[in-house]
Amino acid sequence: MKKILVINCGSSSLKFELFQSGKELKSIAEGLIDRIGKPDCRFTFKSGKKHLGIGVKVKNHTEAIALTLDSLKKANTIKSNKEIDLVGHRVVHGGAKYTTAVKIDASVLKTIRLFCPLAPLHNPINLKGIETCKKLLPKAKQVAVFDTAFHQTMEEKAYLYAIPSDLHEKHGIRRYGFHGTSHKYVTEKVIKLLGSRADGHAGYAGPKIITVHLGNGSSITASLNGKVVDTSLGFTPLEGLPMGTRCGSIDPAIPLKIQEIKKWNYKKTSEFLNNECGLKALSRISSDMREIYAASLKKDKNAILAIEHLSYNIAKYIGAYASSLNGLDAIAFTAGIGEKAFYVREEVCSYLSHLGVELDKSKNVKNEQLISGKKSKVKVFVIPTNEELEIAQESLKIK
Repeated sequence: MKKILVINCGSSSLKFELFQSGKELKSIAEGLIDRIGKPDCRFTFKSGKKHLGIGVKVKNHTEAIALTLDSLKKANTIKSNKEIDLVGHRVVHGGAKYTTAVKIDASVLKTIRLFCPLAPLHNPINLKGIETCKKLLPKAKQVAVFDTAFHQTMEEKAYLYAIPSDLHEKHGIRRYGFHGTSHKYVTEKVIKLLGSRADGHAGYAGPKIITVHLGNGSSITASLNGKVVDTSLGFTPLEGLPMGTRCGSIDPAIPLKIQEIKKWNYKKTSEFLNNECGLKALSRISSDMREIYAASLKKDKNAILAIEHLSYNIAKYIGAYASSLNGLDAIAFTAGIGEKAFYVREEVCSYLSHLGVELDKSKNVKNEQLISGKKSKVKVFVIPTNEELEIAQESLKIK
């Protein structure tokens, strides 16, 4: 049996989970270090009977990984670092080069570093996590699982932009898609829930599913029989839906105009579009949907607008992707907002009656797994994502 540590480094967080292999992967410990580098940094840990939630002082991801390993030893889930055989790292951007998980070597590190400018909130932190684990766990195999990998089944008509071909061929400018581990995990869950179903049309190619990952970063993916047809995030994780602090899709001339108005360079403009826009800008309150919803209950106009804007745009993508799939069997909501914000799901589905979507409002408020009504032509699910389990499974496949 092997022990697999999954490391998921976010821009200001570290999520980890320790698995033990066997007939099935068994989770033996998990935790989260949130708001790294801030005064209100918090550490939560769960292992067997041990549950912990405390404030901690953690300056960076290197300290966060050291705290993770120390906590695993204190909880007696491992006696020493040598017991960890494999480390699976979530890496956001791997370009079109990788379609599966890969063992980390110098070439893989070079690719991750190459794509840092395209995922500035994530790839540099992912690299730091890998480098730290190589130092602290020198005997463990290090594996990269890329957010972009699942989306590489897209056809040219979906991933190319209408720009001169040399920009794609020489510089790799194309749609890549992200949140791939989450979309893959949820898509496979939905396929199992749908089961073998008879379709009335000849040449049925498999289930047509739209997965809606809504968190601080958000994306929507359309798949046919488990293969991605299209996805909302593009060349970088900035395209698509409005997100916590990211603007999502806007007129391409707007960044140019902002640069002219503010006298900013590329780097400053990129930081602004990634960190100061999205729900944070629309609500004028926060990037956190929980705070926005609380304000909306007090009739705050900007909070209400932020929820309406997000819901409207989600519905637009679902409508477009239902066309790209030429039909729709299921919609699945996942991640923090997708799994808990029943008010967003209700508003999204209110736009989709033309597709035959009918919501069971009682089940939706309770965040049940199946929230569509009995007469709904499209199944609507709430599926908690499990990126850590997916990363562990993918990492184990690597020889």
